[in-house]
Amino acid sequence: MTNFHTHTYLCKHAEGTAFEYIMKAAEEGCTELGISDHCPNPASMDDDWNGSRMAVTDVEEYRASVFEGASKAAFPVHLGFECEYDRDFKNWYSDELKGRYGAEYLAFGPHWVTVGKRHVYIPEIDRDKKLLARYTEQTVEGIMSGLYSFVAHPDLFMLGWKEWDGEAEGSLKAILGAACDAGLPVEINGLGILRGFQETSLGPRYRYPYDEFWKMVASSGAKVICNSDAHTPENVMKCALDARKYAASFGITPVETIF
Repeated sequence: MTNFHTHTYLCKHAEGTAFEYIMKAAEEGCTELGISDHCPNPASMDDDWNGSRMAVTDVEEYRASVFEGASKAAFPVHLGFECEYDRDFKNWYSDELKGRYGAEYLAFGPHWVTVGKRHVYIPEIDRDKKLLARYTEQTVEGIMSGLYSFVAHPDLFMLGWKEWDGEAEGSLKAILGAACDAGLPVEINGLGILRGFQETSLGPRYRYPYDEFWKMVASSGAKVICNSDAHTPENVMKCALDARKYAASFGITPVETIF
């Protein structure tokens, strides 16, 4: 069993070091693991999210912890980052994160929509149709950029949008279509399952993964990957297993590696 979506305490909203996640994954029968903490952004970026990601000065500690754990694991361990997408910083993702810092992969975590120099958290857009349309365009552009290995929680905006309506369906059709065109797996996110249900007009739904979207995915032929999005070591494989159970409920067979 594999997992490629894992966070550490360096992002300021998770617990545990990369080494601790790797050791816990080893106890639970992991066969391949990726550590993908929230990437640092360049000092030149006017970033609303510095309180939710590592700093550039933390990268060497992060790398050392991953490499220490990898040296003691009996399975492959990969160094990665979870990144948003902003077209003005494509070179940062490719030349710095992948080049200078040696990331083996980047996970695309579309958390925000760029509005001028601000980055607005997508679950907080208050059912603003124009912002959702802008977010969708930005997410599709990120998917088609060639920077990323999979699309993390593609239905994250349903956390705030809540209702399956024409806007939600249209946005997710566009995101899914881009992922299919790019050959990128879309992620069933175990952390969303852990966060439980919210009430909607269709009845209880996970905040994400959102059932109506995954019915659409199941009939699309898209690649699917199941990850934990672990923010504590005890969830590093548990949430990945929960994601696989969710996939099975839709008849989805996930891919097991991004390499």
